[in-house]
Amino acid sequence: MTSAHLSGASVTKPEPVQLSSPPATSVPPLDVAIILPTYNERQNIQLVVEVLTSCLGELEWEAIFVDDDSPDGTWQQIDRFARQNRRIRLIRRIGRRGLSSACIEGMLATSAPCIAVMDADLQHDATILPAMLDKLRFEALDIVVGTRLGEGGSMGDFSAARVLLSRLGRMVGSTVCSCQPSDPMSGFFLISRDFLQGVVRELHGAGFKLLLDLLASSPTPVRLGEVGYTFGARRFGESKLDVMVGIEYLFMVANKLLGGIVPVQYGIFLLVGCVGLATHAAFLLTLMRFGHVAFLTAQIASTFAAMAENFILNNSVTFRDRRFSGWATFTGAARFVASCSFGAWANIIFARTLWLSGADWYLAGFAGIVLGSVWNLSISSAFTWRSHRPHIHNRNRASRTEEAFGADPEVLR
Repeated sequence: MTSAHLSGASVTKPEPVQLSSPPATSVPPLDVAIILPTYNERQNIQLVVEVLTSCLGELEWEAIFVDDDSPDGTWQQIDRFARQNRRIRLIRRIGRRGLSSACIEGMLATSAPCIAVMDADLQHDATILPAMLDKLRFEALDIVVGTRLGEGGSMGDFSAARVLLSRLGRMVGSTVCSCQPSDPMSGFFLISRDFLQGVVRELHGAGFKLLLDLLASSPTPVRLGEVGYTFGARRFGESKLDVMVGIEYLFMVANKLLGGIVPVQYGIFLLVGCVGLATHAAFLLTLMRFGHVAFLTAQIASTFAAMAENFILNNSVTFRDRRFSGWATFTGAARFVASCSFGAWANIIFARTLWLSGADWYLAGFAGIVLGSVWNLSISSAFTWRSHRPHIHNRNRASRTEEAFGADPEVLR
């Protein structure tokens, strides 16, 4: 302590605090981190941990499993391994779903200079990870892709239709990439941390095809390498690939081409709305032309038919990460219909007014559809699904799973 005099008074000044360097650690730095997004993959966890342990040899590595609160006991299984092995880490996401967003969260949670992304279902050949790492390091690349369609790669035993879809995806993806990967739809790749930090704020982060998002988000040409592998067969669980994955892929490509001005989910939302418009018009035409139903009655029936279809499609497609299931579907439908009531009322009143004023029935009907759709697209659908969290409805089932597996960890084997 030091003293100073000010106006006759003695003031004691504290000594400056000396900041010490962080203590040295004996833990060697990481060579690579492997990010594995999971949902209902409990039976695959032990197998993938064993494969990684075997193929990564003397490398310093960590595996980060990002689980979207699987109801089958996946996260409990991962947690068990994490408590026994410092190389295994778990990120459990509550109330959020999505493969790309899960991968991004996992990638941002590691300090490793090189980050691999792969599935936990053993379809990706983890034995090529050392070769991918050597290629990234020695050739100073940004990304190394595990390719099924390039040199040394194969789609394995998959059907000709699945192979054709992958090739079509490559053609579509090439429109937004500054480089030309042989397999832009691959979910197996290795990326440098520096490259990730440079593009992460530009990522769309939705859907399943993160690689294309990374490649299309780079402001500079990507230094790209590839290592071929044979796509394996899933051993346990069910594939997450469905029609919606393809739709999201196409909208993501469109999003990149348009500079990000139309978010993917909003684009799908608008597409569903267009399908509703077509349904309304078809019902109105059928009832008026062939059923000889009065205009007002036909407009009301067509409005509710389109409303029902919009709920089903939005619940199954647009908001599938928050979709209603079981008995909750009826609650969601009731909420959707209630919130659409104002739009439906405006639709019917506006169309009737135009029709009574002499407008043709099809023009009056279409004008009413457009007016009602503005409300439904902007208000009712967001209100219906925004407050819905599916994991709440699965809580009892998840609790039963935890009780069944948590009481005896050996059961998880």
